Amino acid sequence: MSSTPTPRTTNGGISFWYADHGIPTPREPLPGDTTADVCIVGGGYTGLWTAYYLKKAVPFLNITVLEAKFCGYGASGRNGGWLYNGIAGRDRYAKLHGQEAATRLQDAMNDTVAEVVTTAATEGIDADIHQGGVLEVAYTPAQFSRLKAFHATEVAFGEKDRILLGARDTAARIKVAGAVGSTWTPHGARLHPAKLAKGLADTVEALGVTIHESTPVTAIEPKHARTPYGTVRAPYILRCTEGFTPNLKGQKRSWLPMNSSMIVTDPIPPHLWETIGWDGRENLGDMAHAYMYAQRTADDRIALGGRGVPYRFGSKTDNDGRTQPATIAALRDILVRFFPTLAGTGIAHAWSGVLGVPRDWCSTVTLDRSTGLGWAGGYVGSGVATTNLAARTLRDLFLQDSGQGGTTDLTTLPWVNHKVRKWEPEPFRWLGVQGMYAAYREADRRELTGRTAETNPIARIADRIAGR
Repeated sequence: MSSTPTPRTTNGGISFWYADHGIPTPREPLPGDTTADVCIVGGGYTGLWTAYYLKKAVPFLNITVLEAKFCGYGASGRNGGWLYNGIAGRDRYAKLHGQEAATRLQDAMNDTVAEVVTTAATEGIDADIHQGGVLEVAYTPAQFSRLKAFHATEVAFGEKDRILLGARDTAARIKVAGAVGSTWTPHGARLHPAKLAKGLADTVEALGVTIHESTPVTAIEPKHARTPYGTVRAPYILRCTEGFTPNLKGQKRSWLPMNSSMIVTDPIPPHLWETIGWDGRENLGDMAHAYMYAQRTADDRIALGGRGVPYRFGSKTDNDGRTQPATIAALRDILVRFFPTLAGTGIAHAWSGVLGVPRDWCSTVTLDRSTGLGWAGGYVGSGVATTNLAARTLRDLFLQDSGQGGTTDLTTLPWVNHKVRKWEPEPFRWLGVQGMYAAYREADRRELTGRTAETNPIARIADRIAGR
């Protein structure tokens, strides 16, 4: 029987992270037509990191960032605070470009976690960062089989410091009910998403980058970013809009805005933490098909997320992060299944947001040298760290194209200039995504009650629908 959210649960309001930290006072909108050397569309992590690295590399650059709401309004201010080394599309890149190329991409992601931690410290950005790694658990025979295969694959891609844990060693870290094993990597950290977004925005502004908020971009064209308040003309226009990309003219089917939802508990008292452990404050995930993700926050809550209603017809995006009561209840069920002693713990806040999903589930970074148009994204939920690597890659591509730099390790990574086909038109897009996640949920239900170590066949069908 599903549990229900408490009547005092705050729903929406962008996210708990802003309820906790406060919504920033918006910067001034674009005052009219203007020019820049580089115009960045989108004030999330990708746009802000790109502005940061470009300005650090070429201090005299005139850089303008345009943001529809305020910096960090989208996924950057609503995510689970998982800074980790996962990247969408690595296995496909291995098939397309070879194991060595994909391993270089993975190595770059491993280094990116440390890059974010170090840069935040250097710039004085206090984002509650704790580098405890990532623990991914299995609690069914089928999940344990996938866990071992996943662990072996990660090691094969060069992650020699990853370790495989049995039930006892898993419980010594986090006491997840029924966990039979886990895999842990040191390449992960917990953070407060809104604090990172605000800190980045303040940092790039202090460097001399111009940020205009409350300025939605309606169309991107070569050398032009058009808004209701005027047009920014620049030789380089960089699109950094992730799940909100379909709102731009001509981009409706480029990336699918996948919905993800979260809850956060009331502060958990010390006597209950004793029943859970989690002293290392690792990021926590699982091997379910419709997977969850969680962190122990700096103020000793649990923030936990997963898929609710995965997609809105016509690539619609929400405005304030409000999510469905059934989704809140489902996420609370996961919380209590993992930690039965928390059955009486209240849910303080629930919210949702969208992430960008390309048709082949591959993150990409592109700069079209013939037009000056560039973009990065399609992170499929792994963007907290990947945005940083994408930004440094965009910087190197810009330096190369403008004659201020040459080929680098980053410009030759296999995700650079990768071409992705468009999503199907409606209603096929909606039907496909709804069917895919219904299949994943049913596969998880059957694996939870079954005894076989084999992945449920329904999940394999869903993988084919997804194009993974």
